[in-house]
Amino acid sequence: MSETANPALTHFNAAGQAHMVDVGAKAETHRVARTEGRIRMLPATLALVAQGGHKKGDVLGIARIAAIMAAKKASELIPLCHPLPLTRVDVDFSIEHDGVRCEVIAETVGKTGVEMEALTAVNVALLTIYDMCKAVDRGMVIDGVRLLEKRGGKSGDWHAGTS
Repeated sequence: MSETANPALTHFNAAGQAHMVDVGAKAETHRVARTEGRIRMLPATLALVAQGGHKKGDVLGIARIAAIMAAKKASELIPLCHPLPLTRVDVDFSIEHDGVRCEVIAETVGKTGVEMEALTAVNVALLTIYDMCKAVDRGMVIDGVRLLEKRGGKSGDWHAGTS
């Protein structure tokens, strides 16, 4: 494993150059990441999404598929992200008073975590909702995208609010 200039920033080597972290010597373990994000919108837009009445079709169904596809492509979008064999991607939406909340759980058995896959999935799900609804509501706001928890690996478990 290469030496790093700052152990907290593992994607830089001793010379300060970006590099892909060497995970070759790490053990394969079961890894899980859970993420969330929200998109706020006008009440009329939310009603269209909740009732499935949008002229473009089932907004949340399409956003779910987009999220799963995005999780599988995370390493193609994020330059130093390792490609992972995902064993599960679960996408859940809940209607809230001012918008939609998306939660993603991603899992793998591998040498590195699935946080980037889960975060990518949440972002793309929310962007898909925006794309499908922008004709009726350009003022939608995506926010609160974050890691809620990660399990597995050498660093162990982490939960939001505990670091």
